[in-house]
Amino acid sequence: MNNTDTETNFNNRDIYTISRLNREVRTVLEGSFPLIWLEAEVSNFSCPASGHWYFSLKDEAAQVRCAMFRNQNRLLRFRPENGMQVLVRAHIGLYEARGEFQIIIEHMEEAGNGALQRAFDQLKLKLHKEGMFDPLHKKLIPSLPHCVGVITSATGAAIHDIITTLNRRFPALPVIIYPVAVQGEGAAKEISDMIRTAENRKECDVLILARGGGSLEDLWAFNEEILARAIYECSIPIVSGIGHEVDFTIADFVADYRAPTPTAAAEMVSPDQYSLLQQLQQQQAKITSLIQRKLQLSQQKLDWLNKRLPHPVRKLHDIAQRLDETEQRLILAQSHTIKHKQAEIKLLYNSLRQHNPVHKLEKIKLRQVELETRLHNVTKFTLQQKHLELQHAAHNLHAVSPLATLNRGYAIITRQDNNKLIQSSAQLKPGQKVLNRLAKGKFVSIIESIEP
Repeated sequence: MNNTDTETNFNNRDIYTISRLNREVRTVLEGSFPLIWLEAEVSNFSCPASGHWYFSLKDEAAQVRCAMFRNQNRLLRFRPENGMQVLVRAHIGLYEARGEFQIIIEHMEEAGNGALQRAFDQLKLKLHKEGMFDPLHKKLIPSLPHCVGVITSATGAAIHDIITTLNRRFPALPVIIYPVAVQGEGAAKEISDMIRTAENRKECDVLILARGGGSLEDLWAFNEEILARAIYECSIPIVSGIGHEVDFTIADFVADYRAPTPTAAAEMVSPDQYSLLQQLQQQQAKITSLIQRKLQLSQQKLDWLNKRLPHPVRKLHDIAQRLDETEQRLILAQSHTIKHKQAEIKLLYNSLRQHNPVHKLEKIKLRQVELETRLHNVTKFTLQQKHLELQHAAHNLHAVSPLATLNRGYAIITRQDNNKLIQSSAQLKPGQKVLNRLAKGKFVSIIESIEP
């Protein structure tokens, strides 16, 4: 191989820098592994001012560098220590600046409680989906309960704190203690049975479910499903006061109210006697003020009415004066009415005189005489006219009358059977009888022969 080929091969080499190498190795590592769970022992733990945690996780044969940044570790409720066994969820990565393989942790829990925590989360999710945490199902706590039931250990510190708080806040409030075991095997069932017993006995109108603080394992009886369902099905309001403020159990989520401590639960269900006394005093002062104000207003109204009320003698004088005025007005009104009626009578009398029947009858008689005279004259004139017309009509009628013709020697011939006028010899036949009417009289003749 000559020098030219050697130089060409050298120019074609892909030479990595350390930064590029670490970056690509980091990419390969992070892309090859999903989120993983690891259980190991903490060592070399350090927490600088930045708030990030740096430590190693190791087992019997190996160890690996780890980092948990501040925005993740601030969510934890404990601080890891060297030698502590933990369970972590993490990404696989590479710290490029030093080329060190490391694990970036997102979540951490104590290894001893890891299984319990997972069971807790699974049950919480299950019951949440069933609606057992629904606020609409929560029952109201009575503002002034008649009796409080406490379900807890009879020997624990919780019952002492609750009784002390109830006596301090409202000593008159009756308390019934339902003793149960609050941890250990069978504790959840015992608590559930006691809840049902308290419900069946109907002695209390609110229940406190309480116990003192402890580890997750100590509080596990309150994380079991049997107890959660007993709380959900109970018709009496239940206030949970389990552990300390940072402790949360399934019972807290199902209960109608969750108090951070047993003492807080007792305060939640009991009225404060001093507050009630103060409220009563305020109400008393308010009622007293209202009554006084009402009395003052009534007294003012009475004084005002007393001033408006006149003396009886003065009242009688006023009445007598009004009677006199009324009498005068009545007399004047009667006089005016009489004069008015007299004027009306006079007008009616004059009107009656004008319409007197005597005068009217005289006028009618005069009119009758006049009409009779006119009627007589008209009738006489009319009769004369009609007589002349009749004479003229009679003269005209006589001129055309058949009787006049008969008077000149003529006759009228009719058939004897039907008085039908004979105008032609064709209407006759021999042997037929005919009636002959003359100017004076009639006679019957028989047709002997007919001549055309």
